Amino acid sequence: MFTLPKLGYSYDALEPYIDALTMEIHHSKHHQTYVDKLNNAIKDHPDLLNQDIVSLLSNLDNLPDEVKAAVQNHGGGHYNHSLFWEIMTPGGNEISSELERKLAKAFGSLENFKSKFTATSAGRFGSGWAWLTASDSKLEISSTANQDSPLSQGKTPILGLDVWEHAYYLKYQNRRPEYIDAWWETINWQKVEERLQEVK
Repeated sequence: MFTLPKLGYSYDALEPYIDALTMEIHHSKHHQTYVDKLNNAIKDHPDLLNQDIVSLLSNLDNLPDEVKAAVQNHGGGHYNHSLFWEIMTPGGNEISSELERKLAKAFGSLENFKSKFTATSAGRFGSGWAWLTASDSKLEISSTANQDSPLSQGKTPILGLDVWEHAYYLKYQNRRPEYIDAWWETINWQKVEERLQEVK
């Protein structure tokens, strides 16, 4: 059965950028619900319980019809949030010159990358995510609706931003762009680089 991953930091560790109450509700309530509903959906399918979440989301078309939507929605929610917690760290950290070079090669400059990613995040209508993904060694910025995962599109997520209102509403209300700007201050660039190296 899938389990809720522990955070590598306390709920208040991302203050003042992301508030403690939002983190606590987001992790212990929202993410836990995705885990519970995913487990409930596949509990009668032992063959699926033996697979990891990446395999499930990468092969949605091969899943039984009665569990496909649940894996897409709740499995996606579990995977997306697990990545989200991982690529943040208290106070953020410095991007390496090598990662900055790779982002500049793909998007013109680090600032161009951040600007395009920010615009994609702010422009996502309704609930969803913004992504930096790798596919065939090509870096791309995109967004998905709801809890859909790029894994289901054959792409590997490197960096993801949750723009559902539950991720920011207590502190930022309807000011999503302000939340996005603050989120950049929490990025664990070392973990982002590790994820990219794993893909290559």
